[in-house]
Amino acid sequence: MTEKILRKLEKFIPKKLYKLGQPVYHFLLAITGTVLYGFPARKMKMIAVTGTKGKTSTVNFIHSVLSETSEKVGLISTANIKIGEKDIPNKYHMSMPGRFILQKILKQMKNAGCKYVALEVTSEGVKQFRHLGLFLDVAIFTNLSPEHLASHGGSFEKYRAAKMKIFKKTIFNKLKLVLINKDDENAKAFEEASYIEKINFSLEDVSNIEEKDNGVSFNFKGSDFKLNTLGKFNIYNALPAILLGEKFGLNFEQIRKGLLKLNLIPGRMEEIDEGQDFKVIVDYAHEKLSMNSLLNTAKNLKKNEDNKIIIVLGGDGGGRDEQRLYDMGKVVGEKADIVIVSNSDPYFDDEMALAQKIAGEADKAGKIYNENLFIIVDRGEAIKKAIELAKKDDIVLLTTRGSLNTMSIKGKKVLSDDRVIAREILKSTINES
Repeated sequence: MTEKILRKLEKFIPKKLYKLGQPVYHFLLAITGTVLYGFPARKMKMIAVTGTKGKTSTVNFIHSVLSETSEKVGLISTANIKIGEKDIPNKYHMSMPGRFILQKILKQMKNAGCKYVALEVTSEGVKQFRHLGLFLDVAIFTNLSPEHLASHGGSFEKYRAAKMKIFKKTIFNKLKLVLINKDDENAKAFEEASYIEKINFSLEDVSNIEEKDNGVSFNFKGSDFKLNTLGKFNIYNALPAILLGEKFGLNFEQIRKGLLKLNLIPGRMEEIDEGQDFKVIVDYAHEKLSMNSLLNTAKNLKKNEDNKIIIVLGGDGGGRDEQRLYDMGKVVGEKADIVIVSNSDPYFDDEMALAQKIAGEADKAGKIYNENLFIIVDRGEAIKKAIELAKKDDIVLLTTRGSLNTMSIKGKKVLSDDRVIAREILKSTINES
């Protein structure tokens, strides 16, 4: 009821005045939501994961490992929400739901008996004070690269500073432990932001890495671990779960078991198998670093040099960092065999203009229009083209959308889920043959 009243009041406030008063407005919303739902986070151990990429996978690994404590664990990520073992798709189209939704979900977790909660914390969420009612126990830094800069005045330093806020102990943050990826060039800044117990993690501490088409195995702290998810980069996402599990009293056998139970992270290296003789993988890669990691993984999955990597990608509008489009175009132009540029989440931006920015860089990298470089704005048609081009043992990558099931176009939400589209096309193709 309170939320509905606030939404109606917004319409009567002049835009300039609303913009000036936004920080106060968001602060009051965060505090009001926390009070209305009875400070639910105070009753649970709260674990926040922040960074540019890997957040969703990291919180899912943490959920899977901490479930081995026999306690109920909550999870809030871009892709999914879990209350114990109950798995719900994230319908809010946000990593960190706003308004009172976040506190409402936390109240449900508390009522369900959750002891731990692992959740994503974003720079936009911090900017809007959504972190204030979280009373974090643990903060984890994954990595950082330019993203959402428009929301931070175009400044990478402001973007980083927003994420660093959760690493400081305050009356709203009962912080006791931080985990930091020391391989990232921003690690030192996050280390210096905190004056509590720190644990660093790094691939330098990992050995015997084996990347196969059914997962990744590696050795850490003298013990062997296996992930049922594709991609060497997922080791980075699993290390915080191993370290937290150990910190919370689990032995390595229990941690191993927890990691192995995670077979699917929605829209993250998710394989679509309808009996076809080539791979189709849906992934959320949507900027240079994650796109590069994905394409390196795809290269390792190739059975021979003749196999092709066919990628579908799109550019987001809505004030997202424009440089990201050019960076992705360059990477896919250099590392994929066939590039199909399509829609992703244009919001009010011109769909063709977004696509051309990506395609232009792929063209400069050596791709040739209508030979191995295509612009097909319609997402369904783009996926259909990729599947039609695929031959035995090729690898089709459907990227930039992951588990998203709606697309924002000119103010309208349009149903669009890469996984559903791919399955329908594959079934139709197999039936026809």
